[in-house]
Amino acid sequence: MITKMTKYTLVSLNENTGALITALQQMGVMDIRRSHKCVDETSLEMMRKAESIKEVMSGTALKAAQAAKRAQVNALAKELEAAKIWGVCDNTALNELAREGCTLEFHAISAKSYKEEWEEQYAIQTIGKKDGKVLFVVVNSKPEEQSPLPGLIEKPRSVMAIQLEMDAAQTETASIGAKLGALAEMQDELKAKYNAVMAQLDAYLAGKASVLEGEQAEQLKGYINVFEGFAPTEHRAELEAKLDAMDLYWWSEEAKEDDTPVKLRNNRFAKEFEVFTGMYGMPVYGEFDPTPVLAPFFLLFFSICMGDAGYGLLLMAIAMVLKFKMPQSSLGKMHRLVFFLGAGTFIIGLFLGTFFGISLFNQDWVPQWMKSCMIVEGNVGKVAGKFDPQMVMSLGIGIFHICLAMIVKTACSTKRNGLLGSLSTWGWTLLVVGGVVTAALAVFGVLGGDALKWVVIGLAVVSGLGIYIFNKPGRNPLLNIGAGLWDTYNMMTGLLGDVLSYIRLYALGLAGGMLGGAFNNLGTMVLGDNPTWTWVPFILILILGHTLNLAMSCLGAFVHPLRLNFVEYFKNSGYEGRGVKYQPLTNK
Repeated sequence: MITKMTKYTLVSLNENTGALITALQQMGVMDIRRSHKCVDETSLEMMRKAESIKEVMSGTALKAAQAAKRAQVNALAKELEAAKIWGVCDNTALNELAREGCTLEFHAISAKSYKEEWEEQYAIQTIGKKDGKVLFVVVNSKPEEQSPLPGLIEKPRSVMAIQLEMDAAQTETASIGAKLGALAEMQDELKAKYNAVMAQLDAYLAGKASVLEGEQAEQLKGYINVFEGFAPTEHRAELEAKLDAMDLYWWSEEAKEDDTPVKLRNNRFAKEFEVFTGMYGMPVYGEFDPTPVLAPFFLLFFSICMGDAGYGLLLMAIAMVLKFKMPQSSLGKMHRLVFFLGAGTFIIGLFLGTFFGISLFNQDWVPQWMKSCMIVEGNVGKVAGKFDPQMVMSLGIGIFHICLAMIVKTACSTKRNGLLGSLSTWGWTLLVVGGVVTAALAVFGVLGGDALKWVVIGLAVVSGLGIYIFNKPGRNPLLNIGAGLWDTYNMMTGLLGDVLSYIRLYALGLAGGMLGGAFNNLGTMVLGDNPTWTWVPFILILILGHTLNLAMSCLGAFVHPLRLNFVEYFKNSGYEGRGVKYQPLTNK
């Protein structure tokens, strides 16, 4: 549901504006009309300060520096390994060679290209072989001329120099790690500073959003400020009592649809799913809140995609860990949502007959009454001799979901545009929803013979008039017919694709169950008929395999139900999500 809002207009003297903003922040219930852009250098500086605090909280710079140092250490380790093969150079001997006018050349060539006769022609000392190459040193008595031997490379750095540089880099890496650890402990303090700066910016922008009014606006400029704000009607008595106690003039009126911020209000179950509504976009004030419909269907879709009762138990256990071990974290605050998803997965998993990849329907220890409730091939059998019952169930849920979306669209369109402006929508809803209901009644034998014929004819005539003749009253009938034909093409092709999209529910649930069963089979093969030490790899395979499968299943079960709600349902229900979220002025 959408909370009913009241619109307020506040008029105060300029010198009282600061006290008014402070009072509104303390109340924490009024959303002030404000600019979301930095209007001057002061607000720009506040925004920069908030962004700098946010950047420090993320630790991006420290993490980048740590990654760079680790890369440097790895590079130095490789260089050190390569330098060790050349040994440790005796500086005294090198200096003696230099005084004699000799220099050392370092070479590396492939073993096939190296010729032993070079050792008789030049002062060569072979060092060793590495990566199929021969490493050797040539004493050149003519430094001004390079020896003709191939494979000349740069003189490798000394082992000691590389080691010292690597030690320094490792020390810096450890120092950065310590700073990141300290930063993790300062998150609450930094978050409080960030919220304080944003509250200050919020108050400043609210003050800048004031508009001068009156016949002498230019003369009164700087003395009178006018604010527009919105607050939930449920706080009206308390809020207006406080406004009466202030030195200002105000009046209120019922909020309109076009400019009112939206605050959602749902029961404890649906409230946990408001985050998904916010991800798509808030409804316009006065529009239908999709959360009460999105919540049960997202839960149902998620549970079918997971499809395993054992994984449902794990999710409920994870929810308990989040609640008691991480209560203040953003993830911990979603423990109820995780618990609901786990409970739904457990219940649906029992109906689908899967528990940690094990088919419950084939187990002798499962009671018969439970097996009779399972939607599995061995119990229900092939539908029409061809189709898996779980696939048919997924398509049936999809058809119901789309029909519900069309009913919601019709109701909203009628409320917004009136009955005459919604005849086309009514026509399509009668045709599609009425056709589905009629087909269901015919399949179950409720309708038949002449009754079925007249119902079909009635639906066709009434819906046809709305779609092709009266889709826009007052327009040329030929244009209406052309528009109706175009809508028919789009509707038929779109509905077919939308319904087929729901097969993903069956496919994801099947894939997760098969993968879990594969890990079970792999572990059983390793265990063997006479298990001894093979219990250890058996348990490891089950734990690692089901952990991987749980993570993959959760990812798919999150993304695809969102798509079915955001695309298939929202498109057919006409939901656009163009509303503005309610953001009260507060000092928290």
